[in-house]
Amino acid sequence: MAWNSIADLIALTGEVALLGAPMEAGSVTPGRCDLAPAAVRRTLKRFSTYDVESRAELGLALADLGDVPVQGLLPADGYEPIRNAAAAAVAQHRLTLLIGGNNAVTRPAAHALGVPLDKVGLITLDAHFDLRETDQGLLNGNPIRALLEDGLPGRNICQVGLAPFANTAKMHQDAEEAGIGVYTITDCLDRGIGAVLAEALARLDHTDSIMVDFDIDVIDRGQCPGAPGARPGGMPVRMFFEAARWLGAQPRISLVDLTEFDPSLDVGDITALTAGRWVCEILAGFSHRDR
Repeated sequence: MAWNSIADLIALTGEVALLGAPMEAGSVTPGRCDLAPAAVRRTLKRFSTYDVESRAELGLALADLGDVPVQGLLPADGYEPIRNAAAAAVAQHRLTLLIGGNNAVTRPAAHALGVPLDKVGLITLDAHFDLRETDQGLLNGNPIRALLEDGLPGRNICQVGLAPFANTAKMHQDAEEAGIGVYTITDCLDRGIGAVLAEALARLDHTDSIMVDFDIDVIDRGQCPGAPGARPGGMPVRMFFEAARWLGAQPRISLVDLTEFDPSLDVGDITALTAGRWVCEILAGFSHRDR
């Protein structure tokens, strides 16, 4: 019997789009996140289309839109190309998977949903608040701060998986004063990721379109060596996959991104395979959306 891989789902058209945004400049910790989109595409060949847990075969088409030419560009210069490409993808597809690149790609992605910014909802799975000040320019460490300054209301944001000893008291205070929903990694472990995400989604009932930023450094460092910002004690990778499948099934989510994967730091393809499995889980969730 033939082996059908997730890579075999790639087509010219489809309900789901795959778009690369290989931005690496402007990183607090310099690295090669620009290598991630190509690494993820290669890894898709190693995953079959059959899910043994649900006894389901993925049969949807995945439109590969290629990469936005932002390699070497600073976030301020890459903003417009990413926003325009992501907006075109969102307009033509029910779900867009944006593969970064560093976390700076999240800001243009939020502007690409086709609704006013005050109607955009944002959920982040991230060890960090990403609320560094913007006086030194746009970085991968301040997309949330930049979006607040752009006019995204804090009550439209929920941040999930925040890690101890990876942020500052000022960032925490600013998040709460802005009205952001704050959920630590302990909240996720104690309550379960499903309960946390259900609460986060309910907080965003007033929004019209939602994006999810999956910063891969939310995962425990021992399970994700190719993420420079990952910390010991982070989210178990199984929980990360559970979140991806659950969120992929939510019809109000029109774009998800995967950020901060640096293939140059990976060991034994652990992080590459994690990123590839993330694609599988998003697609599995999407396949259960109401048609």
